[in-house]
Amino acid sequence: MAETGRGKLKLYMGYAAGVGKTYQMLEEGQALKAQGVDVVIGYFESHGRKDTIAKTEGLESIPRMRIQYRGSVFEEMDTDAILARHPHTCLVDEFAHTNVPGSLRTKRWEDVEVLRDSGMDISTTMNVQHLESLNDQVWQITGIRVRETIPDWVVQRADEVVIVDLSPRALLHRFERGVIYDREKVERALQNFFRESTLVVLRELALREAAHEIEHRVVKDDARATQNLPDGDKSKHHKILLLVTPDPKTAMLIRRARRVSDYLEAECFAVAVHASADLASMADKEQDAIAKHLNFARNMRIETRILEGDDPALTLVDFARRNQITQIFLSRPRGKSLLPLLHLGLVQRIVRLARDMQVVIVSEREPAKD
Repeated sequence: MAETGRGKLKLYMGYAAGVGKTYQMLEEGQALKAQGVDVVIGYFESHGRKDTIAKTEGLESIPRMRIQYRGSVFEEMDTDAILARHPHTCLVDEFAHTNVPGSLRTKRWEDVEVLRDSGMDISTTMNVQHLESLNDQVWQITGIRVRETIPDWVVQRADEVVIVDLSPRALLHRFERGVIYDREKVERALQNFFRESTLVVLRELALREAAHEIEHRVVKDDARATQNLPDGDKSKHHKILLLVTPDPKTAMLIRRARRVSDYLEAECFAVAVHASADLASMADKEQDAIAKHLNFARNMRIETRILEGDDPALTLVDFARRNQITQIFLSRPRGKSLLPLLHLGLVQRIVRLARDMQVVIVSEREPAKD
């Protein structure tokens, strides 16, 4: 259900380029226009697809904004022009897009939030691999690190998520006919996402995400219906805690903990432990890394803390016990890259001290090889 005063968000999600997300979004726009709804195209990327371009006929399109950057001119969605026009519904392609430097906002999804704040309904498109919490899984599947991501909470706040599905074989057939990309892009695409084995797994990921979205919304509806029941009639409330360190694997740990907390409808905390609460005595490089990870966790809507204590294991477990944490997430130390704070002894001590909690040690997996 849309928040009071805000426009609704309808999200067309697929697993790869060419499955038909933009086509269906435009088809919906045409249907709304036929019903008398005021609809405009805020941003549309044709990729030269004739069938998709045909679906824009008769729909008003807001001219793009031109921005100069490093001697070149780039075109971006003109959010201010859309706000001035203020239609009932705006169609916005490529939800995960990163705006060129010099834009008022960094991400297109942030522009969409501004449009929704004005009361405008938005329909938009994205692929499942752009969901932040799945970033590591997609890297393991494809060997490609997706750089344009959307925080999970943004997708969860969508009023409707429509999975646009097409079998991998049918998608590859479209690809081979040149329907999706120009011929010069075919070879490069075949080396990346457009391998049948990769498409099969990405499709399964998208379908699982669809099932999760349905379950998530049903659980929320059930929770509202039973919120006045006695505590004894409610399921156990989970709380997840993850340890933030300068280790680069912490980003992977944050994504994994966020993903699990969403499935469990759990609260999630990210904490760093140091002898002083301001991290001032820490080396600049490590201090910057922890600050970066804590900021990333906050962007994922995870509550963050810096705990003061000389014994990291004892400090962490004491915080967990006082806050009724049910699961602690740690990253697995590996090889010679171990940091002083996160060595095997620390992990073993936390496991030993937290016997009344579940300790999850998360390993970083390598990308799949053909």
